[in-house]
Amino acid sequence: MSDLSLNDVTQNYYDVLKEIGNIGAGNAMTALSQMMGCKIDMGVPQVELLDFSEVGNAIGGEEQIMVGVFLGVEGDITGSMLFLVEQKSAKSLINKVMMGMGDPGEDFTEMELSAMQEVGNIITGAYLNSLSTLTNLKIFPSPPALTVDMAGAILSVPAIEFGIYGDQILMIQSKFFDEVQIDGYFILVPDMDSYKKILTSLGLSV
Repeated sequence: MSDLSLNDVTQNYYDVLKEIGNIGAGNAMTALSQMMGCKIDMGVPQVELLDFSEVGNAIGGEEQIMVGVFLGVEGDITGSMLFLVEQKSAKSLINKVMMGMGDPGEDFTEMELSAMQEVGNIITGAYLNSLSTLTNLKIFPSPPALTVDMAGAILSVPAIEFGIYGDQILMIQSKFFDEVQIDGYFILVPDMDSYKKILTSLGLSV
């Protein structure tokens, strides 16, 4: 087991993790743009290492209804990843993907949920592909699971997994724009040995 702690990562390798976040989020938005067949503008991603207890407030409060796409990360590194987007933004995004044929109500139809799962699959896949290319590590996502719930409930899934590793995570907030602004949140939760592998693969001693 590695003796690397996330505090070491915070102090010494934050810039590297930030660059990985920037590239991953940029590639994810490019993939989304290609899927939707239109240009999507993206703001500069905000990359933070947060205590897990702070994440709910950072994304607008634990009671905010969000759409979450959760998947496991396997291969040379292991862990999990979440892509979160606020409910109204998700409806707008899905309606665009479905070429205006989405349901106007607040609730999601089965077809809309299927479309959102595919969006999440493409976005997270593009993010992990960029990480794989940067590190030359083999990284495979598990099939994604989609849920619509309060942010706190969605976050409890990786929180349970992450509890054995520490109390900080890497969160990337990406603002992207079409007709409306959408805040998407990537939450990457590698285990500690995987952090070490990522940094070692980039030529950094740990």
